[in-house]
Formats: sequence, C-alpha cells, structure tokens
Amino acid sequence: MSHPGDERPTTKVTRLPMYRAIMADELGPIAHYSVRDLPRRSLAAGEVRVAVQAIGVSYVDVLTAAGEYQVKPPVPFIPGSEAVGIVIETALGVADVAVGDRVVCGGWYGQFAEECILPRDAVIVIPSGIDLIEAAVFPASFSTAWHALIDRAQVQRAETVLVLGAGGATGYAAVQVAKYLGAYVIASASTPEKRELAAQGGADATVDARSADWRNEVKVANGGKAVDVVFDPVGGAATEAAFRSLAWKGRHLIIGFPGGIASLRTNLPLLKGASLIGVNIREFYLSEPEKAAANMGRLLELASEGVLRPAIARTYPFEDYYLAMADAAKGESAGRVVLTVSQ
Repeated sequence: MSHPGDERPTTKVTRLPMYRAIMADELGPIAHYSVRDLPRRSLAAGEVRVAVQAIGVSYVDVLTAAGEYQVKPPVPFIPGSEAVGIVIETALGVADVAVGDRVVCGGWYGQFAEECILPRDAVIVIPSGIDLIEAAVFPASFSTAWHALIDRAQVQRAETVLVLGAGGATGYAAVQVAKYLGAYVIASASTPEKRELAAQGGADATVDARSADWRNEVKVANGGKAVDVVFDPVGGAATEAAFRSLAWKGRHLIIGFPGGIASLRTNLPLLKGASLIGVNIREFYLSEPEKAAANMGRLLELASEGVLRPAIARTYPFEDYYLAMADAAKGESAGRVVLTVSQ
C-alpha cells in the first residue's frame, strides 16, 4: 500500500460550522484520501455528537478504504472503525449519556473525523482508569478475541491456545484473553519485537512464524502435544500448518486472512474430529446486539482493572493520516497505530 508522499494534500483551516474528516470519493489507495471540511448537521432524536480525541488505525481500516475488504462500503467514504472522544451534545431521547462523558465510538466506518454523530447504542461510556489513547484501539480487537475464544471456541482452563499473528491487533488481544481464561498460550509471530510483545502480554511460549521447522517448534513448545485451539487472523499457508497441529476435537478459529484464503483439505477435520469455526464479529454485533454489548461491558471492566491492555506502537497527528495508514498497511508494527486529534 503506497502513500501520497509529495502528493500530500493541503489541510484547510476549519471554522464553525464545519469539521474535518479524512475522505475519498472512490475507494482506492491512500493517495485518494484527503482532509476535507464538512458541514455539521443537527442531531436527530436518539443521537449523540462526540468530539473525537483519538482514532485507531488498523489493517482492516486500510483494506476497507482501498476497496479490498469483503464488505464494500458506500462512497464517498470516511474510513475508521475505532475512535474515542467526549460527548459534546445529546439529542431528545438520550437520557443515560451526558455532555462531558468519555465514550468509545462504534461503527464499521466514519471514525476518521474530528467529530462523529452516532445513535446512542453506538457509544459506550468508558470507565475511569482507562487511558483514552488505549481505549481508541481496545473495542474491536478485544471484542473479536473474546467472542472467538469464549463464545465460539469455549476455551477451558488448562487447554492450549496457539495464537497466530500474536504481535498484531487481534492476536495480541487473544494472547491476553486466553491467558485470562487460564489457557496455556503459545504465540506465533514473525519478528523478535512481536514475539517479545506477545510474551509481555502473557504468552507462555513463543515461536518464530517464519521458521522452516514451525510445526515441530509448536509441538515442542507444548511439551510434545498437539494444541486444543488455534486463533488464526493470518490465513494463507499458516492455516493448514496450524490446523495440522490441532489435537483430537480441536477448534480452529478463522478471524481473517491477510495472508490469503487457504484451501484446507476436508479430510483433515475428519481425521482429527476437529472444527473449523468462522468468527464474523460484524455479523455478531448485528445479529446478537445484546450479547455483544454484554461482552463489551465485561471487557471494559477488565480493562479498567488493568487486566487487559492494548499495546500502542506509534501515534500520529490527524494531519499525518497518510503516514498512519501506510504504517498500518505494512503490518510490521509491534502494537497499534493511533491518530490523535487536537480539539
């Protein structure tokens, strides 16, 4: 994924009643996007207006912005699925959120902006004790890991969980959630920095994702035994190798596939009595909103207690969105990329 470099757009001076957003008329590379002034609108019943202070920038955000994600959003398009800020206005029908509350903003796009207007149900009040920058990248990754490991795989204490891409956003979250559940966690990551991050997050053992002897290293890390659960946000060649590492009645969680869509031979699930389980967090939120909200409530409690914490690799000012998007697109950072907004 390239960035515009010398084509960096000029940011306009913003005056009320306008706000700025990062936007493109068509999906495509980062060079298509620019900072634009947009008119503010009045709130409809049941909505809240949030002054955004920090925005998470993920690989999926950049993939969606490029038009390469499995769901194609409408255009013109404002990327961004994670943000945090302060409520600055509430509409009729909103009684349990007040001006001044710190909130996480939910949604599948539209968060790369200085402000967001959202339905009341799309914002979550942040408990005290959670840093705003960390809160900006907490919900998507940790809700995915929680839903995958608890709702879908039903991980039990003392089971072994193998986490692929353990230095990435959802992988690092999965390491922490699996450890919280009492699992033995093996973290697979591609660089020493990412393996060190996974170890700091609670992994009991780490393996080099690029090792020619990867399957044997996983087995050795688990005391010579096969693993119970695979958390797979990677795809590609890693999927079959990991599935072959599963024990009898193992569960392989498919989170994503930036490495490509794997072709898994169907005799493998039969021989192992194993399950291949899809984890579609977007559909989960749409189909089971009450359960999704309950999950997030519990996750925020654990975050406020310091049990679960995302890792921040770098922050960029809002105007340097193109650098942040290019950084996230590379997928090389040990930790998350965040845009900060000056209000």
